[in-house]
Amino acid sequence: MAEQTAQTNTVCDTSGSAFPVVEMRGIKKAFGAVRAVVHADLALKRGEIHALVGSNGSGKTTLVSILSGAIKANAGEIFMDGSKVEISDPKSAIDMGIQSIYQNLNLFENLDVTMNLFAGRVILKPPPFSWFGMVDYKQMRAQAIKEFQRLKIDMQDIDARVMFLSGGQRQSIACARAMMGSTPKVLIMDEPTAALGVGESKEVYRLMKTCRDEGAAIILISHDMVEVMEVSDRITVMRLGETIKHLKTSETDGREIVGLITGAVDPREAAGCS
Repeated sequence: MAEQTAQTNTVCDTSGSAFPVVEMRGIKKAFGAVRAVVHADLALKRGEIHALVGSNGSGKTTLVSILSGAIKANAGEIFMDGSKVEISDPKSAIDMGIQSIYQNLNLFENLDVTMNLFAGRVILKPPPFSWFGMVDYKQMRAQAIKEFQRLKIDMQDIDARVMFLSGGQRQSIACARAMMGSTPKVLIMDEPTAALGVGESKEVYRLMKTCRDEGAAIILISHDMVEVMEVSDRITVMRLGETIKHLKTSETDGREIVGLITGAVDPREAAGCS
């Protein structure tokens, strides 16, 4: 893995640490003749919820797909804690502490809560049982209960299959799976409340803030300006494949953000860093 010391962050204030936990510079990505990301920059601080907003086709999903290792950029650099890194695939992203929760949640409908929580990392019984792939379900169930208690998630029926759970409960499982064991450095959340009611959305906001308070940098992709203004600390706006503005949430409002997204507001006239 090549390493290179990052220079001063050019996209927004990152006070509180020597380097952003993640910095993406000059990212470009094309799919044939279609330029999905023309030029994008993003810097994430520890312990913040950073909203990434833009209309459909603005390039935000492509940008986080590059960060999560799902696709590769055609150009640009990514730094973590000041060192240049290569994120070649989803596993390398996970190994670096980058977790993602997508809209479809990637849960197994026919399995119960515990098995979904431990998907891809099951605990085997001691030898000789492990030689035959025998799973220690009792231990996993006990750990699942502890994890939900740690995150203050009210999972009333831990033995229920996911197909019988509400949207909010499913989102809670996905969040717990991403945060299980140790808090990720970066948690990407793509429209996490799109299909949820008010009460379930507030529970997701609480989980996001818990993860933030434990030191994670959270990327929130959302079209809901009320949600963005309520939970985010900073906002990056993308338009037509480019990063056009970085703002502190406390220094802007939903109307200005919508104006930046649609082009009604000139980025040079908006508050915040460019």
